[in-house]
Amino acid sequence: MSIFLKQVEDTYELTSSGYGLLVVLLILALIAACFFTGKDSKNHFSAKQLVFASMCVTLATVTSMIKFFNLPMGGSVTLFSMFFITFVGYLYGVRAGLTSALAFGILQLILGPYIVSIPQLLCDYILAFGALGFSGFFNNKKHGMVIGYVAGILGRLAFSVLSGVIFFGQYAPEGMHPFVYSLAYNGIYIGAEGIMTLVLVSIPAVHKALNMIKVMANENEVRDNLSLV
Repeated sequence: MSIFLKQVEDTYELTSSGYGLLVVLLILALIAACFFTGKDSKNHFSAKQLVFASMCVTLATVTSMIKFFNLPMGGSVTLFSMFFITFVGYLYGVRAGLTSALAFGILQLILGPYIVSIPQLLCDYILAFGALGFSGFFNNKKHGMVIGYVAGILGRLAFSVLSGVIFFGQYAPEGMHPFVYSLAYNGIYIGAEGIMTLVLVSIPAVHKALNMIKVMANENEVRDNLSLV
């Protein structure tokens, strides 16, 4: 552990080797995504998909730095950063959504980690952020953008609450169950950003524009599939 993490009081910080390892893992994840090749768009990530997914991850990363408030042990209300990750799932389905969400989790770990142990790191950054990719299960459903977003943030909330119960339960006020404390703590920032986002995407002009982006993002794939019929 000392190679990749160094202890600072009650928490850990990444060492240079730790940052290097995360960068390598991120690069490997992106390379692995490119090797899903096949004869049709269902079996691989096209260049267009990679561009749109990369743009969404970039937007999510930038907006994650614009924070309305931070909580002391991690967690913040950002400028709709979670939406951009769930939007990848809405555009291209669960495989692209999960890949982008995992990449986003690694980036969050690089940019602003709060680490108390390796299991907590995995739960809060890999599993919790990765769960935003659940949106991809609803990409072809009616109201899939909204349902997928809700599914993604609920998935993140579930893993964040689990982490809070296991790793931060000792901070619960006397007489309060760790689960209630963790649900309240994580529900504050995830719920606040979730409500703000749902209000925004429910505006007809915004909703229409986002659906037009989905059409543009899938134009070539639809045409290619028709040519194979």
